[in-house]
Amino acid sequence: MKTEDYILSKRKYVLGFASIFVVAIYILRLFALQMTSEDYKMRADSNALMRRIQFPARGAITDRNGTLLVYNQPAYDIMVVMQEQEGVDTLDLCESLGIDIEWYKRRMAEIKDRSRNPGYSRFTQQLFMSQLSMEEFSNFHEKQFRFPGFYIQKRSIRQYAFPYAAHILGDIGEVNPADIEADEYYRMGDYIGKQGIERSYEKQLRGIKGSEILLRDVHGRIKGRYQDGRFDEQPIPGKNLTLSIDIELQKLGERLMQNKLGSIVAIEPSTGEILCMVTSPTYDPRSMVGRQRGKKHHELSMDPMKPLLNRAIMGTYPPGSTFKTSQALTFLQEGIITKETAYPCSHGFHFGGLKVGCHGHGSPLPLVPAIGTSCNGYFCWGLYHMFNNRQLYHSTQEAMTRWKDYMVSMGFGYTLGVDLPGEKRGMIPNADYYDKAYKGSWSGLTVISISIGQGEVTLTPLQIANLGATIANRGWFITPHIVKEVQDGHIDSLYTQRRRTMVSPEYYEIVCDGMQRAVEAGTCRSAYTTNYVTCGKTGTAQNRGHDHSVFMGFAPREHPQIAIAVYVENGGWGANYGVPLGALMMEQYINGHLSEASEAKAETFANKVINYGDYVR
Repeated sequence: MKTEDYILSKRKYVLGFASIFVVAIYILRLFALQMTSEDYKMRADSNALMRRIQFPARGAITDRNGTLLVYNQPAYDIMVVMQEQEGVDTLDLCESLGIDIEWYKRRMAEIKDRSRNPGYSRFTQQLFMSQLSMEEFSNFHEKQFRFPGFYIQKRSIRQYAFPYAAHILGDIGEVNPADIEADEYYRMGDYIGKQGIERSYEKQLRGIKGSEILLRDVHGRIKGRYQDGRFDEQPIPGKNLTLSIDIELQKLGERLMQNKLGSIVAIEPSTGEILCMVTSPTYDPRSMVGRQRGKKHHELSMDPMKPLLNRAIMGTYPPGSTFKTSQALTFLQEGIITKETAYPCSHGFHFGGLKVGCHGHGSPLPLVPAIGTSCNGYFCWGLYHMFNNRQLYHSTQEAMTRWKDYMVSMGFGYTLGVDLPGEKRGMIPNADYYDKAYKGSWSGLTVISISIGQGEVTLTPLQIANLGATIANRGWFITPHIVKEVQDGHIDSLYTQRRRTMVSPEYYEIVCDGMQRAVEAGTCRSAYTTNYVTCGKTGTAQNRGHDHSVFMGFAPREHPQIAIAVYVENGGWGANYGVPLGALMMEQYINGHLSEASEAKAETFANKVINYGDYVR
C-alpha cells in the first residue's frame, strides 16, 4: 500500500471516531438533561404546580393535674418563591409589611446564602417573614395580588398560659444552620425548641409535616388542589406532654423567691417526679414569643443577675450542713460510728492548731442529737476517724476513694440525668485531685471541711432535693424528671428504675430520727406542724459574702409525699429563709392550700428583699 493511501485511510478512521465521540457526547448530555437533571423538571413543575408544606400542631403541655400550660395559636408567615418574584414593586411590598428596604435586601441575601440556608432552591417556597400579627396579615392579604411569588402560609406559635415555670417549659425559635444540617426534618424558617422541655422533648412535640400540591394557571394564580388532593399528605400533630409539676406549687415558690437569688426544688420521692423547680430571678415565658424573641433573649442575657440561668440544675453550691446526712450514712455503713457513738464539740472541732467552729450546744453528743443540732464537731471527728483508720484502709487515699464511692452512689459528683438541658455535675473530689493539689502530702485533717459540706464539695439544688428523696425512701431514688407522661408513648426507662445507694435501709432510719429531732427540737423548729411529721436539715453554707441559707427535708416521715431543697443565696442561717420557705411549700403541696396564718407568713417572705448590690454570680 502506498504511503499516501495509508495516511488517507488513517484519517478516515480518525474522523469517524471523532464524529462518533461528538455524537455520543450530545446523546449523553440529552439523556442527562431529560432523564437525570431535575432542573427543567422543577421549572416545568413550578409553572404548573406548587407544593406547600402543612405544619403539624405542636403538642400541648399540661401540669400533673391537667392544667393547660402551653398551647398553640394561629400565626402567619410570608413565603417567597425566588423564581417568581422578579419585577415586584419592592417599595410597595415593604410599605405593606411595615419594613424598610434595607431589611428587605438583607433578608433576600440571607435566603440565598447556602451557608445559612442549606436547603435553598429558587423553585421552592422560602421563609421571608415569620409570625405576622393579625393586623400585619390583614394589610398584606389585601394587596397580595400585587406581589407575585409571595404567599401566605398559616402555622401556629406557642402561647404560655402562666407567667411561671419559664426555665422548665423553655421556648421555641427559628432553626439555625447547625439545626438544619443535623436533622433533615428542618428547613430555613422552621421552629425548634430552644430551651427547657421544648428542647429536650422536641421530637415528641414537633409532629410530622404534611404537604398539599396546588395547581396554578399560566399567570401563577392558584386554581385549586392538584387531582383533588390525591397526592396530599396530612400533617401528624405532635404528642401532648403531661408534666410532673404542680403549677400552684410552682407559683408559690416563684412568689416566695422574688427579689432573691437561689432555687427551690421539690420531688415526689416514690416516683422521682419533680413537683416544682423554681429558679430566681426568672422571667415571663410569654415574653419569649414572636419576632421579638431575639431582642428579649439578648436583654435577659445581658442582665448581671443572669435570669436565663437555671440555678436548680446549673448552679453549683456548697451544700453546707445538709451534707452531714450523707456523712452520717457513710460512717454508719462503714462501721466508723454507731448510733450511740458520741464525739466532743467545744464550740467546734479542735485538733492541734486546726479549728472548725460550731455554735454552742451540749457536748459530747451521740449521732441523733448531733444531726438535730447540726454539730460541726461530730462530723469532723467522724471523717477524721474514717480517713485515719488503718484497720479498714491501707492509706488515706484508699479511704478517700471509698468515701467518694458512697457519695457517687447517692447521686453526687455526676449529673443525675434530669430531662432538661444544661444540668451540671457539681464537685465531689477524689484522691487524685488532692494528690495533685497537695503533691501527695495530705491527710484527713487537710480536707476536714468536706465533712460539713464545705471545701471543694459542691452540689446543685436538684442533687440536694434528691438527697432528701433518697432519705425519705430509705436508700433509693428514681432519677428526677419533669415529664410524667407522653401521649401514646412511654417515658424513658431511666425515669422508672430505682437506683440504690451503698447504705442499708436501717441506717437511713437513724438519720430520719435525727432529721425529725431537728424539726421538733433543733435547728428546723419553724418547720414543725401537728398535721404531719416533718424531717428536715438546715444548712448554712459559708460564702465570701453573707452565708447561703439552705434547707433539705421531706414530709410526712412515713409514706412521704414531698422532698424539698431550698437554697437562698446570701440568706444567712438556714433557719432565716430555707426552713420557713420549705415548710410553706410542703404545706401547700400536702394540704393543697396554705392556712390563713401561713398565707400571711408567705406574704411577708414574698416581700422580703435581699440586697445583692453589685453581686454577679
